[in-house]
Amino acid sequence: MDGSLILFNILNPPILFFFLGMLAVFCKSDLEIPQPLPKLFSLYLLLAIGFKGGYELAQSGMNTQIALTLIASIVMALVVPVYSFFILRLKLDAYNAAAIAATYGSISAVTFITASSFLEKLEISYGGHMVASLALMESPAIIIGIILVRVFAPAQDGETEPFSWGKVLHESFLNGSVFLLVGSLIIGLLTGEKGWEKLEPFTQGIFYGALTFFLLDMGLVAAKRIRELKKTGSFLIGFSIFVPIGNAILGIIIGKVLGFGQGNTLLFAILSASASYIAVPAAIRMTIPEANPSLYVSMALAVTFPFNIIVGIPLYLQIIKYIGA
Repeated sequence: MDGSLILFNILNPPILFFFLGMLAVFCKSDLEIPQPLPKLFSLYLLLAIGFKGGYELAQSGMNTQIALTLIASIVMALVVPVYSFFILRLKLDAYNAAAIAATYGSISAVTFITASSFLEKLEISYGGHMVASLALMESPAIIIGIILVRVFAPAQDGETEPFSWGKVLHESFLNGSVFLLVGSLIIGLLTGEKGWEKLEPFTQGIFYGALTFFLLDMGLVAAKRIRELKKTGSFLIGFSIFVPIGNAILGIIIGKVLGFGQGNTLLFAILSASASYIAVPAAIRMTIPEANPSLYVSMALAVTFPFNIIVGIPLYLQIIKYIGA
């Protein structure tokens, strides 16, 4: 593998601030980001990437290639949690296996945003429709996780609250991050060039500053979660690295077969390889309360997220270049 791509990625300021956040925890510094701000940065990043994706989709229009990409995205979001579940069942009960499978079947918007900024620095183009893929891949894994629990978990005695698919669907498709992302995408699509001209200073001008602050906070949170990895054991730590790599390679193969191009293939691989640590855990806590949050949150946030943004992004791009996707 070409080490220069990893070095290029690591020397990206937002990534270095992620390391700074981790270092602050390891050195027992009292550095912290006041609690309302990380949520604000997260909302801003979703709004900015959604609006830009909608604008670019308005410029390119819908075609066969875009339709194939969106279909492939939905298929990956449905398939990944199924085979992940059966791998996890080798060591875990149905509840924890389903929760982790749903987490890894969904996506990390911040990993996607970091990968898109990496492509921009390398001047590799990608399509705005990839943001639509991001939106489509967030929720289906939650539904699959619930189905897996209902099929494979033992019946619960003394259940007082009836299970509601309405609540599950509402939490899956109308949680804040999905709603804002899809809404921003639609607004960007409807307003087109005129809307972009008005919001570009906001959605682009301060984008990397907000991303840097958000990754600094993620570094603080991830370093604190590392302590909880002792509870997961080597099997789950290995799963947190090698299953995402396998998912990324599968995404790269699909991208090559369908002719996505380098930039879109990398983003599709990242979407396939990432794991949700915000939207899905919030839904899973409500729908699968028997699962242990310290497992699926720690795996996604303390192992898979840092691995993908530090090593995964350049590694997957190198594979893409090697196979000529």
